[in-house]
Amino acid sequence: MADRYKSIFVRTGRYDAERVHNATLRMARLAGAVRPLGWAAGRMWNAPADPAVVFGLRFRNRVGLAAGFDKSGTGYRGLSRLGFGHIEIGTVTPKAQEGNPTPRVFRLDEYGAIINRMGFPNRGAYFVSEQLKKRRPRDLVIGVNIGMQASTPIEDAPRDYLHLLDTFAPLADYLTINVSSPNTPELRTLQAGGPLGELLRAMVARRRSIGSAIPLLVKLSPDLDDSSLDTALKAMLDSGVDGVIATNTTLARPPELTESDDEEGGLSGAPLFSTTLNIVREIRTRIGDEIPIVAAGGVSDAASFTEMRDAGASLVQLYTGLVFKGPRLVRDMMEGLEPGVAHSA
Repeated sequence: MADRYKSIFVRTGRYDAERVHNATLRMARLAGAVRPLGWAAGRMWNAPADPAVVFGLRFRNRVGLAAGFDKSGTGYRGLSRLGFGHIEIGTVTPKAQEGNPTPRVFRLDEYGAIINRMGFPNRGAYFVSEQLKKRRPRDLVIGVNIGMQASTPIEDAPRDYLHLLDTFAPLADYLTINVSSPNTPELRTLQAGGPLGELLRAMVARRRSIGSAIPLLVKLSPDLDDSSLDTALKAMLDSGVDGVIATNTTLARPPELTESDDEEGGLSGAPLFSTTLNIVREIRTRIGDEIPIVAAGGVSDAASFTEMRDAGASLVQLYTGLVFKGPRLVRDMMEGLEPGVAHSA
Protein backbone atom coordinates (compact mmCIF):
# COMPACT_ATOMS: atom_id res chain seq x y z
CA MET A 1 0.00 0.00 0.00
CA ALA A 2 2.89 2.38 0.75
CA ASP A 3 4.08 2.17 -2.87
CA ARG A 4 0.60 3.00 -4.10
CA TYR A 5 0.63 6.38 -2.38
CA LYS A 6 4.30 7.22 -2.70
CA SER A 7 3.54 10.08 -5.10
CA ILE A 8 1.41 11.70 -2.39
CA PHE A 9 4.06 11.53 0.32
CA VAL A 10 7.04 12.82 -1.64
CA ARG A 11 6.98 15.73 -4.07
CA THR A 12 8.91 13.65 -6.57
CA GLY A 13 9.78 10.00 -6.36
CA ARG A 14 13.45 10.81 -7.02
CA TYR A 15 13.86 12.54 -3.67
CA ASP A 16 13.60 11.41 -0.06
CA ALA A 17 11.78 13.99 2.08
CA GLU A 18 14.27 13.80 4.94
CA ARG A 19 17.24 14.19 2.62
CA VAL A 20 15.69 17.28 1.09
CA HIS A 21 15.14 18.68 4.58
CA ASN A 22 18.76 17.98 5.56
CA ALA A 23 19.99 19.70 2.41
CA THR A 24 17.89 22.74 3.29
CA LEU A 25 19.38 22.77 6.78
CA ARG A 26 22.89 22.65 5.34
CA MET A 27 22.08 25.69 3.21
CA ALA A 28 20.80 27.49 6.31
CA ARG A 29 23.99 26.61 8.14
CA LEU A 30 26.04 28.06 5.28
CA ALA A 31 23.98 31.25 5.29
CA GLY A 32 24.65 31.60 9.00
CA ALA A 33 28.39 31.04 8.64
CA VAL A 34 29.06 33.23 5.58
CA ARG A 35 28.02 36.77 6.43
CA PRO A 36 27.41 38.02 2.86
CA LEU A 37 25.02 35.12 2.28
CA GLY A 38 23.20 35.83 5.53
CA TRP A 39 22.97 39.52 4.67
CA ALA A 40 21.51 38.71 1.25
CA ALA A 41 18.97 36.30 2.75
CA GLY A 42 17.95 38.92 5.27
CA ARG A 43 17.45 41.50 2.54
CA MET A 44 15.18 39.13 0.62
CA TRP A 45 13.20 37.48 3.39
CA ASN A 46 13.46 39.31 6.69
CA ALA A 47 10.08 40.22 8.20
CA PRO A 48 8.95 43.52 9.72
CA ALA A 49 9.53 43.87 13.45
CA ASP A 50 6.55 44.07 15.79
CA PRO A 51 7.93 43.63 19.33
CA ALA A 52 6.09 41.72 22.03
CA VAL A 53 7.00 40.68 25.57
CA VAL A 54 5.96 37.12 26.51
CA PHE A 55 7.28 34.99 29.42
CA GLY A 56 9.28 38.06 30.35
CA LEU A 57 11.21 37.79 27.05
CA ARG A 58 11.22 40.40 24.29
CA PHE A 59 10.35 38.95 20.85
CA ARG A 60 10.95 40.98 17.69
CA ASN A 61 7.69 39.51 16.40
CA ARG A 62 5.26 36.76 17.42
CA VAL A 63 6.17 34.20 14.74
CA GLY A 64 8.61 31.43 15.60
CA LEU A 65 10.08 28.28 14.08
CA ALA A 66 8.86 25.16 15.87
CA ALA A 67 11.07 22.41 17.20
CA GLY A 68 11.90 19.64 14.78
CA PHE A 69 13.26 21.77 11.94
CA ASP A 70 16.70 22.40 13.46
CA LYS A 71 17.12 19.42 15.74
CA SER A 72 20.74 19.94 16.74
CA GLY A 73 21.20 23.70 16.48
CA THR A 74 23.29 23.69 13.33
CA GLY A 75 21.14 26.00 11.22
CA TYR A 76 19.46 28.52 13.51
CA ARG A 77 21.79 31.40 12.62
CA GLY A 78 20.88 31.16 8.94
CA LEU A 79 17.23 30.40 9.64
CA SER A 80 17.03 33.59 11.70
CA ARG A 81 17.39 35.49 8.39
CA LEU A 82 13.88 34.35 7.46
CA GLY A 83 12.36 36.83 9.90
CA PHE A 84 11.51 34.64 12.88
CA GLY A 85 11.10 36.24 16.28
CA HIS A 86 12.18 33.00 17.92
CA ILE A 87 13.57 29.62 16.95
CA GLU A 88 13.09 26.46 18.99
CA ILE A 89 15.93 23.95 18.64
CA GLY A 90 15.43 20.24 19.25
CA THR A 91 14.09 17.97 20.40
CA VAL A 92 17.40 17.41 22.25
CA THR A 93 18.12 14.33 24.35
CA PRO A 94 20.98 13.89 26.85
CA LYS A 95 23.01 11.75 24.43
CA ALA A 96 23.09 11.61 20.66
CA GLN A 97 20.64 9.16 19.11
CA GLU A 98 19.74 8.06 15.61
CA GLY A 99 15.98 8.01 16.02
CA ASN A 100 13.67 5.57 14.30
CA PRO A 101 14.52 3.64 11.11
CA THR A 102 14.19 5.40 7.76
CA PRO A 103 12.15 6.26 5.78
CA ARG A 104 10.41 8.24 8.50
CA VAL A 105 9.26 11.52 6.92
CA PHE A 106 6.41 11.53 4.38
CA ARG A 107 5.07 14.57 2.55
CA LEU A 108 1.41 14.76 1.65
CA ASP A 109 1.67 17.52 -0.93
CA GLU A 110 -1.98 17.36 -1.92
CA TYR A 111 -2.98 18.33 1.63
CA GLY A 112 -0.10 20.55 2.76
CA ALA A 113 0.78 18.02 5.44
CA ILE A 114 3.62 15.84 6.69
CA ILE A 115 3.67 12.55 8.58
CA ASN A 116 6.81 11.86 10.57
CA ARG A 117 7.99 9.16 12.93
CA MET A 118 11.46 10.57 13.58
CA GLY A 119 11.92 9.55 17.21
CA PHE A 120 14.10 12.49 18.38
CA PRO A 121 17.19 12.05 16.16
CA ASN A 122 19.75 14.59 17.36
CA ARG A 123 23.44 14.96 18.19
CA GLY A 124 22.96 15.19 21.94
CA ALA A 125 23.06 17.83 24.65
CA TYR A 126 26.80 18.46 24.59
CA PHE A 127 26.89 19.09 20.83
CA VAL A 128 23.88 21.42 20.94
CA SER A 129 25.29 23.32 23.91
CA GLU A 130 28.45 23.99 21.90
CA GLN A 131 26.34 25.39 19.04
CA LEU A 132 24.64 27.79 21.43
CA LYS A 133 27.98 29.14 22.63
CA LYS A 134 28.75 30.47 19.15
CA ARG A 135 27.86 33.93 17.89
CA ARG A 136 24.11 34.39 18.12
CA PRO A 137 21.87 36.55 15.93
CA ARG A 138 20.82 39.81 17.48
CA ASP A 139 17.19 40.08 18.65
CA LEU A 140 16.52 36.34 18.25
CA VAL A 141 14.93 34.43 21.14
CA ILE A 142 16.23 30.85 21.25
CA GLY A 143 14.33 28.02 22.89
CA VAL A 144 15.47 24.45 23.38
CA ASN A 145 12.95 21.63 23.24
CA ILE A 146 14.05 18.77 25.53
CA GLY A 147 13.02 15.12 25.67
CA MET A 148 13.89 11.81 27.24
CA GLN A 149 16.34 9.34 25.70
CA ALA A 150 14.56 6.53 23.86
CA SER A 151 16.51 3.97 25.93
CA THR A 152 15.60 5.55 29.29
CA PRO A 153 13.00 3.62 31.33
CA ILE A 154 9.92 5.78 31.71
CA GLU A 155 10.27 5.84 35.49
CA ASP A 156 13.71 7.45 35.08
CA ALA A 157 12.56 10.12 32.62
CA PRO A 158 12.81 12.98 35.16
CA ARG A 159 16.55 12.34 35.39
CA ASP A 160 16.95 13.10 31.67
CA TYR A 161 14.90 16.29 31.84
CA LEU A 162 16.77 17.55 34.91
CA HIS A 163 20.11 16.93 33.21
CA LEU A 164 18.94 18.89 30.18
CA LEU A 165 17.72 21.74 32.37
CA ASP A 166 21.14 21.93 34.02
CA THR A 167 22.82 21.95 30.60
CA PHE A 168 20.70 24.54 28.83
CA ALA A 169 19.54 26.92 31.57
CA PRO A 170 22.69 29.07 31.11
CA LEU A 171 22.48 28.99 27.29
CA ALA A 172 18.86 29.15 26.11
CA ASP A 173 16.22 31.83 26.54
CA TYR A 174 13.51 29.29 27.37
CA LEU A 175 13.05 25.51 27.57
CA THR A 176 10.16 23.41 26.28
CA ILE A 177 9.45 20.15 28.09
CA ASN A 178 8.34 17.74 25.37
CA VAL A 179 6.07 15.04 26.82
CA SER A 180 3.83 14.73 23.77
CA SER A 181 5.70 13.31 20.78
CA PRO A 182 3.93 10.20 19.49
CA ASN A 183 7.19 8.70 18.21
CA THR A 184 9.04 7.83 21.46
CA PRO A 185 7.58 4.79 23.27
CA GLU A 186 5.69 5.65 26.49
CA LEU A 187 6.60 9.34 26.32
CA ARG A 188 2.98 10.48 26.20
CA THR A 189 2.25 8.71 29.50
CA LEU A 190 4.14 11.61 31.11
CA GLN A 191 1.16 13.86 30.26
CA ALA A 192 -0.96 12.08 32.87
CA GLY A 193 -1.62 14.18 35.95
CA GLY A 194 0.52 12.28 38.45
CA PRO A 195 3.67 11.80 36.32
CA LEU A 196 3.40 15.27 34.80
CA GLY A 197 2.98 16.96 38.17
CA GLU A 198 5.95 15.07 39.58
CA LEU A 199 8.13 15.97 36.61
CA LEU A 200 7.19 19.64 36.57
CA ARG A 201 7.61 20.11 40.31
CA ALA A 202 11.08 18.58 40.03
CA MET A 203 11.96 20.88 37.13
CA VAL A 204 10.75 24.02 38.89
CA ALA A 205 12.58 23.03 42.08
CA ARG A 206 15.81 22.39 40.16
CA ARG A 207 15.49 25.71 38.36
CA ARG A 208 15.21 27.42 41.73
CA SER A 209 18.14 25.49 43.22
CA ILE A 210 20.51 26.48 40.39
CA GLY A 211 19.48 30.12 40.63
CA SER A 212 17.92 30.29 37.17
CA ALA A 213 14.82 32.14 36.03
CA ILE A 214 14.62 30.50 32.59
CA PRO A 215 10.98 30.14 31.45
CA LEU A 216 9.73 26.55 31.31
CA LEU A 217 7.04 25.62 28.77
CA VAL A 218 5.20 22.33 28.30
CA LYS A 219 4.28 21.00 24.86
CA LEU A 220 1.00 19.08 24.87
CA SER A 221 -0.56 16.59 22.48
CA PRO A 222 -3.61 17.45 20.35
CA ASP A 223 -4.94 13.97 21.12
CA LEU A 224 -5.78 14.58 24.81
CA ASP A 225 -9.44 14.17 25.74
CA ASP A 226 -11.17 16.84 27.84
CA SER A 227 -10.44 15.16 31.17
CA SER A 228 -6.77 14.57 30.34
CA LEU A 229 -6.38 18.16 29.16
CA ASP A 230 -7.85 19.44 32.42
CA THR A 231 -5.51 17.22 34.43
CA ALA A 232 -2.45 18.32 32.47
CA LEU A 233 -3.33 22.01 32.78
CA LYS A 234 -3.88 21.67 36.53
CA ALA A 235 -0.47 20.01 36.92
CA MET A 236 1.11 22.85 34.96
CA LEU A 237 -0.55 25.63 36.91
CA ASP A 238 0.12 23.97 40.28
CA SER A 239 3.81 23.49 39.48
CA GLY A 240 4.48 27.08 38.41
CA VAL A 241 5.67 26.56 34.83
CA ASP A 242 5.51 29.56 32.53
CA GLY A 243 3.60 28.53 29.43
CA VAL A 244 2.10 25.88 27.18
CA ILE A 245 2.68 25.00 23.55
CA ALA A 246 -0.41 23.69 21.79
CA THR A 247 0.21 21.38 20.06
CA ASN A 248 2.48 18.56 18.95
CA THR A 249 1.69 16.32 15.97
CA THR A 250 -1.41 14.14 16.00
CA LEU A 251 -2.04 10.43 15.59
CA ALA A 252 -5.56 11.18 14.35
CA ARG A 253 -6.33 11.04 10.64
CA PRO A 254 -9.09 13.31 9.32
CA PRO A 255 -11.47 11.64 6.83
CA GLU A 256 -9.80 13.22 3.82
CA LEU A 257 -6.49 11.60 4.79
CA THR A 258 -7.63 8.02 5.22
CA GLU A 259 -5.44 6.82 2.37
CA SER A 260 -2.36 7.77 4.41
CA ASP A 261 -3.15 5.38 7.26
CA ASP A 262 -0.51 2.95 6.01
CA GLU A 263 2.18 5.31 7.43
CA GLU A 264 2.58 5.50 11.19
CA GLY A 265 3.62 8.70 12.93
CA GLY A 266 2.47 12.18 13.79
CA LEU A 267 0.56 14.33 11.32
CA SER A 268 1.33 18.05 11.00
CA GLY A 269 0.35 20.86 8.69
CA ALA A 270 -2.92 22.21 7.30
CA PRO A 271 -5.19 19.33 8.44
CA LEU A 272 -4.18 19.99 12.06
CA PHE A 273 -5.15 23.66 12.06
CA SER A 274 -8.77 23.37 13.21
CA THR A 275 -7.82 20.95 15.99
CA THR A 276 -5.08 23.24 17.23
CA LEU A 277 -7.34 26.29 17.04
CA ASN A 278 -10.01 24.55 19.13
CA ILE A 279 -7.46 23.43 21.72
CA VAL A 280 -6.01 26.94 22.02
CA ARG A 281 -9.54 28.25 22.64
CA GLU A 282 -10.21 25.51 25.20
CA ILE A 283 -6.98 26.16 27.06
CA ARG A 284 -7.56 29.90 27.16
CA THR A 285 -11.12 29.35 28.43
CA ARG A 286 -9.95 26.96 31.15
CA ILE A 287 -6.91 28.84 32.44
CA GLY A 288 -7.81 32.44 31.71
CA ASP A 289 -4.74 34.66 31.55
CA GLU A 290 -2.63 32.68 34.01
CA ILE A 291 0.04 31.63 31.51
CA PRO A 292 0.73 32.38 27.83
CA ILE A 293 -0.13 29.95 25.02
CA VAL A 294 2.05 29.27 21.99
CA ALA A 295 0.03 27.93 19.05
CA ALA A 296 1.70 25.36 16.78
CA GLY A 297 -0.21 23.42 14.15
CA GLY A 298 -1.31 24.43 10.69
CA VAL A 299 -0.40 28.14 10.87
CA SER A 300 0.65 29.09 7.36
CA ASP A 301 -0.57 32.61 6.50
CA ALA A 302 -1.78 35.90 7.95
CA ALA A 303 -5.35 34.63 8.29
CA SER A 304 -4.40 31.56 10.34
CA PHE A 305 -2.05 33.69 12.44
CA THR A 306 -4.92 36.08 13.18
CA GLU A 307 -7.28 33.26 14.12
CA MET A 308 -4.78 31.84 16.60
CA ARG A 309 -4.20 35.26 18.12
CA ASP A 310 -7.96 35.82 18.43
CA ALA A 311 -8.29 32.41 20.09
CA GLY A 312 -5.84 33.43 22.80
CA ALA A 313 -2.34 32.57 21.57
CA SER A 314 0.45 34.96 22.50
CA LEU A 315 2.88 33.48 19.96
CA VAL A 316 2.63 31.15 16.98
CA GLN A 317 5.10 28.63 15.59
CA LEU A 318 5.57 27.33 12.04
CA TYR A 319 7.10 24.19 10.60
CA THR A 320 5.12 22.44 7.89
CA GLY A 321 3.88 25.73 6.44
CA LEU A 322 7.49 26.79 5.90
CA VAL A 323 8.24 23.51 4.11
CA PHE A 324 5.44 24.05 1.62
CA LYS A 325 5.39 27.84 1.23
CA GLY A 326 9.09 28.62 1.36
CA PRO A 327 11.38 31.23 2.89
CA ARG A 328 9.12 34.26 2.32
CA LEU A 329 6.43 32.87 4.59
CA VAL A 330 7.15 34.91 7.72
CA ARG A 331 7.57 38.11 5.73
CA ASP A 332 4.34 37.48 3.82
CA MET A 333 2.48 36.73 7.05
CA MET A 334 3.64 39.85 8.83
CA GLU A 335 3.01 42.08 5.83
CA GLY A 336 -0.45 40.56 5.36
CA LEU A 337 -1.72 41.30 8.87
CA GLU A 338 -4.37 43.93 9.39
CA PRO A 339 -3.13 46.93 11.41
CA GLY A 340 -3.16 46.19 15.12
CA VAL A 341 -3.40 42.39 14.84
CA ALA A 342 0.24 41.54 15.42
CA HIS A 343 0.71 43.62 18.52
CA SER A 344 -2.74 43.35 20.07
CA ALA A 345 -2.90 42.05 23.63
